[in-house]
Formats: sequence, C-alpha cells, structure tokens
Amino acid sequence: MNTNIVLEAEAYEQQKLSIKTTSDRIVAARKLKEYVLGVNEIYKQTKDANLMDLMKRLTVKKQKIEKRLKGRPLVD
Repeated sequence: MNTNIVLEAEAYEQQKLSIKTTSDRIVAARKLKEYVLGVNEIYKQTKDANLMDLMKRLTVKKQKIEKRLKGRPLVD
C-alpha cells in the first residue's frame, strides 16, 4: 500500500494537467493533497529525502492549481 501511493503520486506528477473547468481544478487539488498526505505518512517512518522532494514538487503543483482557483484580485 505504501509504495502504491508513491507510485501513483509520481505518475500523477508526470501527467500533463489540462484542467478546463473549476470542478476539475478542485478534484485535482484534492487528489494532490491526498497524495501529499499519504507520502508524508511514509516519510515520517522512513525519513527518505526522495519522498520529501516528491512532496515538495506535488505541493508546488497543488499551489499553482489553488492559485488559479482563487482567481485574480479585482483591484487594478
């Protein structure tokens, strides 16, 4: 199960995300959060630096999606 989450997270990271709708963005952000939390549980036990790097990359991707969800401020 543990390696399964890592493999899924790595595969998801490699996918090109073509997110069209807001609901797709929400689903993608939730899935990335799930992967980060799952990898974090494994990291707590193993302290593997590669897992930390994976979590950082997934978090950056998630933050980009969330930034797009929030939209631009209306102030000029």
